[in-house]
Amino acid sequence: MKLFKGKDSLWGKLKQPSVRYSLGVLLLVGFVSGIIFWGGFNTAMEMTNTEQFCISCHEMRDNVYPEYKETIHYTNRTGVRAVCSDCHVPKEWTYKMIRKIEASKEVWGKLVGTIDTREKFEAKRLELARREWKRMKANDSRECRNCHSLESMASEKQKQRARKQHEMAREDNLTCIDCHKGIAHHKPEGMTDEDEE
Repeated sequence: MKLFKGKDSLWGKLKQPSVRYSLGVLLLVGFVSGIIFWGGFNTAMEMTNTEQFCISCHEMRDNVYPEYKETIHYTNRTGVRAVCSDCHVPKEWTYKMIRKIEASKEVWGKLVGTIDTREKFEAKRLELARREWKRMKANDSRECRNCHSLESMASEKQKQRARKQHEMAREDNLTCIDCHKGIAHHKPEGMTDEDEE
């Protein structure tokens, strides 16, 4: 069977009106199939946003997860926990899909073994951190702001140093990651003054 040319080709058959089924049946089947596909796709996307999924590979479980467990984002007085996706995956669908495509580089790193040992991970850690800091700076720390915002902070309850820093951040249009590198993971070795700024 030819693919594209002639009445008997696959494309020709697809272009012909159905003799057996009504347009309504075809539309209904297409609509139901679309819902099933979309539901499956969305379910799979949400499954990749869980902490269990993130630490299912040893690269994350053995390297950055223990560090995260030491932070206020894991355990705090309010009992609110930010999981990996809260910081690393946008909530809005378009940005989420873009981030998932970008994250395929990390999956590729796992598949080809560029970060499969502690030593290899540490060797690439600064590069990975810089990429994430750049992403967060470019989107004005959007994921941080899902939970934190300068406008909603009770500055009178902050220590004087924090209040002053947040006022400067507001005046200088700084974003969260400008000052809070290392808030959820250890800072990589080899950081430069430029990384610290």
